[in-house]
Amino acid sequence: MDEIGIDGNSLPFENEGKSILFAQVMHGKPRMEINEDGFLEVLGKSKKNRKVFIGDVAKSVLHSLGSHENPVFTNEPNLDEQRWELVCKNNDLSVKIQSNHYWGFGMISRCFYNKIEIFGPLSVRSRCAHDIVSILGRNPWEAVMVKSFERVTGLKISDHFENWTMLIQHAKNEMNDQILRLEDQVRKLRGVNEDAVELLKSADLSLEEARTALSDRNAPAVERALSRASNSIIQADPKTELVLTDILLNKD
Repeated sequence: MDEIGIDGNSLPFENEGKSILFAQVMHGKPRMEINEDGFLEVLGKSKKNRKVFIGDVAKSVLHSLGSHENPVFTNEPNLDEQRWELVCKNNDLSVKIQSNHYWGFGMISRCFYNKIEIFGPLSVRSRCAHDIVSILGRNPWEAVMVKSFERVTGLKISDHFENWTMLIQHAKNEMNDQILRLEDQVRKLRGVNEDAVELLKSADLSLEEARTALSDRNAPAVERALSRASNSIIQADPKTELVLTDILLNKD
Protein backbone atom coordinates (compact mmCIF):
# COMPACT_ATOMS: atom_id res chain seq x y z
CA MET A 1 0.00 0.00 0.00
CA ASP A 2 0.99 3.63 -0.33
CA GLU A 3 2.74 5.02 2.72
CA ILE A 4 0.89 7.93 4.30
CA GLY A 5 2.80 9.96 6.80
CA ILE A 6 1.55 12.29 9.49
CA ASP A 7 2.03 15.35 7.30
CA GLY A 8 -0.23 13.84 4.67
CA ASN A 9 -3.17 12.85 6.80
CA SER A 10 -3.21 14.22 10.36
CA LEU A 11 -4.38 17.64 9.20
CA PRO A 12 -7.15 16.88 6.69
CA PHE A 13 -8.17 20.53 6.28
CA GLU A 14 -4.71 21.40 4.94
CA ASN A 15 -5.04 18.89 2.09
CA GLU A 16 -6.78 21.06 -0.47
CA GLY A 17 -9.60 19.13 -2.07
CA LYS A 18 -8.64 15.78 -0.55
CA SER A 19 -9.13 13.79 2.65
CA ILE A 20 -7.56 10.43 3.49
CA LEU A 21 -9.27 8.19 6.02
CA PHE A 22 -8.65 4.66 7.24
CA ALA A 23 -11.34 2.30 8.48
CA GLN A 24 -11.56 -1.08 10.19
CA VAL A 25 -13.62 -3.61 8.22
CA MET A 26 -15.84 -5.85 10.34
CA HIS A 27 -17.92 -7.72 7.76
CA GLY A 28 -16.89 -8.89 4.28
CA LYS A 29 -20.36 -8.98 2.76
CA PRO A 30 -21.95 -8.07 0.44
CA ARG A 31 -20.39 -10.36 -2.18
CA MET A 32 -20.73 -8.92 -5.67
CA GLU A 33 -19.33 -9.27 -9.19
CA ILE A 34 -16.96 -7.41 -11.48
CA ASN A 35 -18.04 -7.51 -15.13
CA GLU A 36 -15.75 -7.67 -18.15
CA ASP A 37 -15.43 -3.87 -18.22
CA GLY A 38 -14.32 -3.70 -14.58
CA PHE A 39 -17.62 -2.35 -13.23
CA LEU A 40 -19.25 -3.50 -10.01
CA GLU A 41 -22.46 -5.47 -10.41
CA VAL A 42 -24.96 -7.34 -8.26
CA LEU A 43 -24.04 -10.97 -7.81
CA GLY A 44 -25.49 -13.04 -10.65
CA LYS A 45 -25.05 -16.40 -12.33
CA SER A 46 -22.27 -15.44 -14.75
CA LYS A 47 -19.22 -17.67 -14.44
CA LYS A 48 -17.06 -15.22 -16.39
CA ASN A 49 -17.38 -12.36 -13.92
CA ARG A 50 -14.95 -12.19 -10.99
CA LYS A 51 -16.38 -12.25 -7.50
CA VAL A 52 -15.54 -9.66 -4.85
CA PHE A 53 -16.33 -9.04 -1.19
CA ILE A 54 -17.09 -5.32 -0.84
CA GLY A 55 -17.34 -5.21 2.95
CA ASP A 56 -19.39 -3.09 5.32
CA VAL A 57 -17.17 0.00 5.11
CA ALA A 58 -17.07 0.28 1.30
CA LYS A 59 -20.80 -0.44 1.16
CA SER A 60 -21.37 2.51 3.52
CA VAL A 61 -19.06 4.77 1.49
CA LEU A 62 -20.90 4.02 -1.75
CA HIS A 63 -24.26 4.51 -0.01
CA SER A 64 -23.11 7.88 1.34
CA LEU A 65 -22.55 9.12 -2.22
CA GLY A 66 -26.26 8.90 -2.99
CA SER A 67 -26.84 8.76 -6.73
CA HIS A 68 -23.47 7.91 -8.28
CA GLU A 69 -21.80 6.38 -11.29
CA ASN A 70 -21.17 2.66 -11.39
CA PRO A 71 -18.01 1.89 -9.33
CA VAL A 72 -15.09 0.69 -11.43
CA PHE A 73 -12.19 -1.44 -10.19
CA THR A 74 -8.69 -0.10 -10.85
CA ASN A 75 -7.19 -3.14 -9.13
CA GLU A 76 -9.27 -6.31 -9.28
CA PRO A 77 -9.09 -9.10 -6.72
CA ASN A 78 -7.33 -12.35 -7.52
CA LEU A 79 -7.51 -15.35 -5.19
CA ASP A 80 -8.35 -13.08 -2.25
CA GLU A 81 -11.74 -11.59 -3.08
CA GLN A 82 -11.35 -8.91 -0.40
CA ARG A 83 -8.15 -7.32 -1.76
CA TRP A 84 -8.98 -4.71 -4.38
CA GLU A 85 -9.14 -1.02 -5.32
CA LEU A 86 -12.10 0.83 -6.82
CA VAL A 87 -13.10 4.37 -7.72
CA CYS A 88 -16.53 5.96 -7.79
CA LYS A 89 -17.92 9.46 -8.19
CA ASN A 90 -21.08 11.52 -8.16
CA ASN A 91 -21.71 15.11 -9.24
CA ASP A 92 -19.89 16.61 -6.24
CA LEU A 93 -16.99 14.34 -5.34
CA SER A 94 -15.06 11.19 -6.13
CA VAL A 95 -13.71 8.46 -3.88
CA LYS A 96 -11.02 5.83 -4.14
CA ILE A 97 -11.22 2.84 -1.81
CA GLN A 98 -8.45 0.32 -1.23
CA SER A 99 -9.12 -2.92 0.63
CA ASN A 100 -6.25 -4.90 2.13
CA HIS A 101 -5.48 -7.01 5.18
CA TYR A 102 -3.25 -5.79 8.01
CA TRP A 103 -3.08 -8.80 10.33
CA GLY A 104 -3.86 -12.52 10.44
CA PHE A 105 -3.00 -13.04 6.75
CA GLY A 106 -6.52 -11.97 5.82
CA MET A 107 -8.09 -15.17 7.14
CA ILE A 108 -11.26 -13.42 8.35
CA SER A 109 -13.04 -10.17 7.45
CA ARG A 110 -11.83 -8.37 10.56
CA CYS A 111 -8.25 -8.76 9.31
CA PHE A 112 -8.99 -6.09 6.68
CA TYR A 113 -8.98 -2.32 6.55
CA ASN A 114 -10.01 0.22 3.93
CA LYS A 115 -8.10 3.29 2.86
CA ILE A 116 -10.60 5.90 1.70
CA GLU A 117 -9.53 8.90 -0.36
CA ILE A 118 -12.22 11.55 -0.84
CA PHE A 119 -11.78 14.28 -3.47
CA GLY A 120 -13.95 17.39 -3.56
CA PRO A 121 -14.86 20.59 -1.66
CA LEU A 122 -14.41 20.46 2.11
CA SER A 123 -18.14 20.82 2.74
CA VAL A 124 -18.94 17.78 0.61
CA ARG A 125 -16.04 15.71 1.97
CA SER A 126 -17.17 16.44 5.52
CA ARG A 127 -20.73 15.44 4.75
CA CYS A 128 -19.46 12.22 3.15
CA ALA A 129 -17.46 11.28 6.27
CA HIS A 130 -20.43 12.16 8.48
CA ASP A 131 -22.77 9.95 6.45
CA ILE A 132 -20.32 7.03 6.30
CA VAL A 133 -20.22 6.81 10.10
CA SER A 134 -23.99 7.26 10.35
CA ILE A 135 -24.68 4.47 7.83
CA LEU A 136 -22.01 2.18 9.26
CA GLY A 137 -23.39 2.55 12.79
CA ARG A 138 -20.00 2.38 14.52
CA ASN A 139 -16.69 4.21 14.75
CA PRO A 140 -14.60 3.06 11.75
CA TRP A 141 -11.31 4.22 13.29
CA GLU A 142 -11.58 1.73 16.17
CA ALA A 143 -9.25 -1.09 15.09
CA VAL A 144 -9.40 -4.76 16.10
CA MET A 145 -5.60 -4.94 16.33
CA VAL A 146 -4.48 -1.44 17.27
CA LYS A 147 -0.70 -1.78 16.95
CA SER A 148 -0.90 -3.49 13.56
CA PHE A 149 -3.43 -0.90 12.35
CA GLU A 150 -1.15 1.93 13.44
CA ARG A 151 1.87 0.33 11.81
CA VAL A 152 0.29 -0.26 8.40
CA THR A 153 -1.41 3.15 8.23
CA GLY A 154 1.51 5.11 9.68
CA LEU A 155 -0.78 6.90 12.14
CA LYS A 156 -1.75 6.58 15.79
CA ILE A 157 -5.34 5.74 16.67
CA SER A 158 -5.63 9.23 18.13
CA ASP A 159 -4.74 10.63 14.69
CA HIS A 160 -7.40 8.49 13.02
CA PHE A 161 -9.93 9.67 15.59
CA GLU A 162 -9.03 13.29 14.87
CA ASN A 163 -9.16 12.87 11.09
CA TRP A 164 -12.64 11.41 11.18
CA THR A 165 -14.12 13.59 13.90
CA MET A 166 -12.81 16.87 12.46
CA LEU A 167 -14.68 16.19 9.24
CA ILE A 168 -17.78 14.97 11.04
CA GLN A 169 -17.82 18.04 13.28
CA HIS A 170 -17.39 20.34 10.29
CA ALA A 171 -20.47 18.77 8.69
CA LYS A 172 -22.42 19.11 11.95
CA ASN A 173 -21.39 22.75 12.28
CA GLU A 174 -22.58 23.53 8.76
CA MET A 175 -25.95 21.89 9.36
CA ASN A 176 -26.26 23.66 12.73
CA ASP A 177 -25.52 27.00 11.02
CA GLN A 178 -28.38 26.33 8.60
CA ILE A 179 -30.72 25.69 11.51
CA LEU A 180 -29.58 28.87 13.28
CA ARG A 181 -30.14 30.98 10.15
CA LEU A 182 -33.69 29.72 9.77
CA GLU A 183 -34.39 30.18 13.49
CA ASP A 184 -33.24 33.79 13.12
CA GLN A 185 -35.61 34.29 10.19
CA VAL A 186 -38.50 32.91 12.24
CA ARG A 187 -37.72 35.33 15.10
CA LYS A 188 -37.70 38.29 12.71
CA LEU A 189 -41.08 37.31 11.28
CA ARG A 190 -42.88 37.05 14.63
CA GLY A 191 -45.55 39.75 14.96
CA VAL A 192 -45.06 40.90 11.36
CA ASN A 193 -47.93 38.96 9.84
CA GLU A 194 -50.85 37.91 12.06
CA ASP A 195 -52.02 35.43 9.42
CA ALA A 196 -48.70 33.57 9.55
CA VAL A 197 -48.81 32.38 13.18
CA GLU A 198 -49.51 28.76 12.26
CA LEU A 199 -46.86 28.80 9.55
CA LEU A 200 -44.25 29.98 12.05
CA LYS A 201 -45.34 27.29 14.50
CA SER A 202 -44.86 24.77 11.72
CA ALA A 203 -41.40 26.17 11.03
CA ASP A 204 -40.50 25.91 14.73
CA LEU A 205 -41.61 22.27 14.80
CA SER A 206 -39.57 21.46 11.68
CA LEU A 207 -36.48 23.14 13.14
CA GLU A 208 -36.88 21.15 16.35
CA GLU A 209 -37.06 17.99 14.24
CA ALA A 210 -33.90 19.10 12.41
CA ARG A 211 -32.03 19.45 15.70
CA THR A 212 -33.16 15.99 16.82
CA ALA A 213 -32.06 14.50 13.51
CA LEU A 214 -28.70 16.28 13.78
CA SER A 215 -28.07 14.77 17.21
CA ASP A 216 -28.89 11.36 15.70
CA ARG A 217 -26.39 11.91 12.83
CA ASN A 218 -29.27 11.62 10.37
CA ALA A 219 -28.26 14.18 7.75
CA PRO A 220 -31.02 13.32 5.21
CA ALA A 221 -33.65 13.86 7.93
CA VAL A 222 -32.00 17.19 8.79
CA GLU A 223 -32.27 18.27 5.17
CA ARG A 224 -35.92 17.26 4.92
CA ALA A 225 -36.79 19.13 8.13
CA LEU A 226 -34.89 22.23 6.97
CA SER A 227 -36.73 22.12 3.65
CA ARG A 228 -40.09 22.04 5.44
CA ALA A 229 -39.06 24.90 7.73
CA SER A 230 -37.80 26.97 4.81
CA ASN A 231 -41.06 26.44 2.92
CA SER A 232 -43.11 27.60 5.94
CA ILE A 233 -40.89 30.67 6.36
CA ILE A 234 -41.25 31.62 2.71
CA GLN A 235 -45.04 31.42 2.97
CA ALA A 236 -45.04 33.41 6.21
CA ASP A 237 -42.85 36.21 4.86
CA PRO A 238 -44.98 39.13 3.54
CA LYS A 239 -42.09 40.09 1.26
CA THR A 240 -42.68 36.86 -0.63
CA GLU A 241 -46.20 37.98 -1.49
CA LEU A 242 -44.88 41.32 -2.72
CA VAL A 243 -42.31 39.65 -4.95
CA LEU A 244 -44.91 37.30 -6.40
CA THR A 245 -47.29 40.21 -6.98
CA ASP A 246 -44.58 42.15 -8.83
CA ILE A 247 -43.83 39.13 -11.02
CA LEU A 248 -47.51 38.71 -11.91
CA LEU A 249 -47.91 42.43 -12.68
CA ASN A 250 -44.82 42.45 -14.89
CA LYS A 251 -46.18 39.47 -16.81
CA ASP A 252 -49.46 41.33 -17.42
